[in-house]
Amino acid sequence: MTVHIDRDEHVVTVTIDRERKLNALDYPTIDTLLAVLDRIESDDSVRAVVLTGAGHRAFSAGADIPSLAESIAGGTERALREIVRRGQGLTRRIEEFPKPVIVAVNGLAYGGGCEITEAAPLAIAAEHAAFAKPEISLGFPPPFGGSQRLPRHVGRKRGLEMILTGDPITAARAAEIGLVNAVVPTDELLAAARDLAERIIRHAPTAVAACLRAVTRGINLPVDEGLAMEAACFATTVPTEGVRTGLQRFVDRTAVSDR
Repeated sequence: MTVHIDRDEHVVTVTIDRERKLNALDYPTIDTLLAVLDRIESDDSVRAVVLTGAGHRAFSAGADIPSLAESIAGGTERALREIVRRGQGLTRRIEEFPKPVIVAVNGLAYGGGCEITEAAPLAIAAEHAAFAKPEISLGFPPPFGGSQRLPRHVGRKRGLEMILTGDPITAARAAEIGLVNAVVPTDELLAAARDLAERIIRHAPTAVAACLRAVTRGINLPVDEGLAMEAACFATTVPTEGVRTGLQRFVDRTAVSDR
């Protein structure tokens, strides 16, 4: 198996395990990741996902080049079907996942590895991690959504500098421009990702899902449409147990403090 799953109560760690290939994303690995996400979504007892790579050299060095070259050799339609649709399908699935996905970047995040980081709602990087968009050196633009998400996250000029040069940036620089949330020592990476997950899942799952949906779907809309999206997401939580419990907890706490 090229994908391993470990569970610690309500948090699942998904590990891309092609360490000898720098955890490159071949087609079976992408398809397996999609299937794993389907299973996790349907399991209500799983509240958050930590996604990482095996070893310490790479989170993922990107698409598996031999597979990619074979698809391109088969012509435009085959390349679009096998590379673009599959790759964009994975990053879109991660971006729109109803449970928080935290990428723990344990090394190189190049190409598709960087695009997964962009798609995930949250990311933490080890100090030695590096990020790059090297697709231009192969003669094409990022095909897994990176030409669209990266400039939206870090700004057009910063995004284009990475996309047009292919030059890597450090973990510290990735945090500075907003590509990752934090940088931690390598031996603390998974613990930091799990700690972030625990800080999120202490809240009601309906509230977490609504927040993810409101931000993900609203961020690229005009403000008025985004506010309508926010209202719709709020409305889904009104009849839930999470709201009743949260409000009652606040009322009880206030009553105690007033005594």
